Amino acid sequence: MKLTDYNNVYFLGIGGIGMSALARWFNRNGFEVAGYDRTSTVLTDELESEGISIHFNDDPSEIPADFLGDAEHLLVIYTPAIPAEHLEMNFIRDLGIPMFKRSQILGKITENLFTIAVAGTHGKTTTSSMIAHILKFAGKDIAAFLGGIATNYNSNFIANEGDLNKVLAVVEADEFDRSFLTLMPDLAVVTSADADHLDIYGDSESLKESFREFIKRVKNTGHIFIKEGLEENLVPIDLKASVHTYGLNRGQFFASNITIERGFFVFDYTDHEYLIKGIRLGVSGFHNVENATVAMAIALSLGVEPAIVKEAMESYSGVKRRFEYLLRTDKIVFVDDYAHHPEEISAFLKSLRALYPNKKITAVFQPHLFSRTRDFAEEFGESLSLADDVILLEIYPAREKPIPGVNASMILNKIRHTDKIVSTKEGLIDMLEGKTLEVVATIGAGDIDQLVAPLKKYLKSRYEVE
Repeated sequence: MKLTDYNNVYFLGIGGIGMSALARWFNRNGFEVAGYDRTSTVLTDELESEGISIHFNDDPSEIPADFLGDAEHLLVIYTPAIPAEHLEMNFIRDLGIPMFKRSQILGKITENLFTIAVAGTHGKTTTSSMIAHILKFAGKDIAAFLGGIATNYNSNFIANEGDLNKVLAVVEADEFDRSFLTLMPDLAVVTSADADHLDIYGDSESLKESFREFIKRVKNTGHIFIKEGLEENLVPIDLKASVHTYGLNRGQFFASNITIERGFFVFDYTDHEYLIKGIRLGVSGFHNVENATVAMAIALSLGVEPAIVKEAMESYSGVKRRFEYLLRTDKIVFVDDYAHHPEEISAFLKSLRALYPNKKITAVFQPHLFSRTRDFAEEFGESLSLADDVILLEIYPAREKPIPGVNASMILNKIRHTDKIVSTKEGLIDMLEGKTLEVVATIGAGDIDQLVAPLKKYLKSRYEVE
């Protein structure tokens, strides 16, 4: 297939974070775009404001007639989250119109572009947005497909401006459903490869094998930037691409002299050629210092001047729901984070503790997926024990059916201290009413984000914050 063979692009599941970025790319590059999603959201509202037609009923008659009337030039892209019984999907299939996954089309878009792909079971959204921001700040023409809303651009997509053949593509390479194996990057980053998505992979070794396959897909003349220590298990011996390691105080590219000054992380960047001192990172977390280190290494390797890299990194303002401050006062601190794996929660809470060593941390966590809760209940309990007080919400099922006997109490029983309880979403604010609150953190990848606004309103009122 060639993308130039198509005029119209129809999305089944257009409101997803990855699908909407693709929709924006097609819309900005001259295609007619329309789509379906189950519910209206802020993101779908934004797509509609950009001229994309969207409907929210699963009804084949809602598919634009001119799209179906020119089926030869219609590209249909779907998300695996669309259920098998979906009426529109089956209608399109019965017409004999081919349908493609998002990952296949992302691979097709980037196959002729210089591509920087960021993979990892966690850290990939922040790292890819950091790389994109530095390159954009430096005046490079990029097309960035991100897995979150970059606050500098209030978007999950940064549009290319000039000749498409000269564009640098920055993509988040998703390991879920082995999607990243459609890419053939020039530069690749691997931030982590912890056991996750075991409902897809079965075991940790199968997940690691998928990362090895991803690494093999880097062009022979390309470069791999991998967190120091992972290369021993993930990089094939006969790999022709160059391998570089990074980390905190270790690796060929590393951050050192990490301090916290007035609530901000400050560090030095070092590699075989450059020393950049006193970088004041606009987002919090030791893990984000590590992400910044590899983002800077990528930018320097592409010829961005060290002074520009530092200035860009200091102007980076993060990704929504990644260590996002909602309130930050002497009376109360409220932070929201997307963490949904034990390693992510541990990194988040350790950084929060470093920032506020003498304050009480209250964590509100919503587990994501029954299978992940079952597989990592003990690890979740260990990581959440880093907070002083834990409120668990019930499991957000996402794509899964309930598993008998699997619920939030599995995690509750593994938390070491006694300040812990399970709450409903509706009862959360009442639950907080009798507690001493100093640092409040909402954590999770489900619909816990719907509680952020009412919780912020409650905390502002309770602590008389303007």
